[in-house]
Amino acid sequence: MNDPDPMSTPTRLSNAFAKPQPALVCFLTAGDGDTAANLDALVEGGADVIELGMPFTDPMADGPAIQQANIRSLGKGTTTADVLRIATEFRQRHAQVPLVLMGYANPMIRRGPEWFAAAAKDAGVDGVICVDIPPEEDDALGPELRAAGIAPIRLATPTTDDKRLPAVVDGSQGFLYYVAVAGITGMQQAAIESIEANVSRIKAATDIPVAVGFGVRTPEQAREIARVADGVVVGSALVELVAEHGDDAPAKLRELTAALSDAVRTAR
Repeated sequence: MNDPDPMSTPTRLSNAFAKPQPALVCFLTAGDGDTAANLDALVEGGADVIELGMPFTDPMADGPAIQQANIRSLGKGTTTADVLRIATEFRQRHAQVPLVLMGYANPMIRRGPEWFAAAAKDAGVDGVICVDIPPEEDDALGPELRAAGIAPIRLATPTTDDKRLPAVVDGSQGFLYYVAVAGITGMQQAAIESIEANVSRIKAATDIPVAVGFGVRTPEQAREIARVADGVVVGSALVELVAEHGDDAPAKLRELTAALSDAVRTAR
């Protein structure tokens, strides 16, 4: 299969972060609910980047909402092949919206990093966030992703000190995901003073855009973070709408995404 879009994958991501306003990054778990309709609703609501979660049996970085989404998805029998199919069909519908796969190492490398990078490229994926491959183990997947034109997107946290930050930045592409809390997704929010200080410290070390996530649930929180970051990531609040509203989730997702998008775009 050829890349369904001739536009190079780094271009889609760089375009999303090249706008005057910060980017809104929205996450949903693949296979949870009507994923295609739900992803379309995020785009219609104004999401600049889509993160598609790859369901996994032990999502160690995720809080209850995304854990349950993983359980629901796996309970339906969702496989890596299904995730790649969802990605491929998304790319066919949305030629220029960046798409990032987010998940854990086992589904990504168990068949070999070359296979995964090629399959992701064929699906039109722009970037990959692998939560449990640290920078020191970049050789497990990073070279193959970069060779395929897919951005390896790294995570930085409040505990990433100045000594380790260069290792996190080196080889990272697309954007750097700053995890605002030393904890799991969706459970708490860091003080804006802490976020601003750490984002400033990271931006002094790299030209890569910095997007902030973990604990962002409301337009008000998104607006506050958008004043200091290049992007805002929202996941658990969206996943909860899928759990609560089922087949009616697209309308609710579109509504919340539109409110988040407006908050991010008017933050500065």
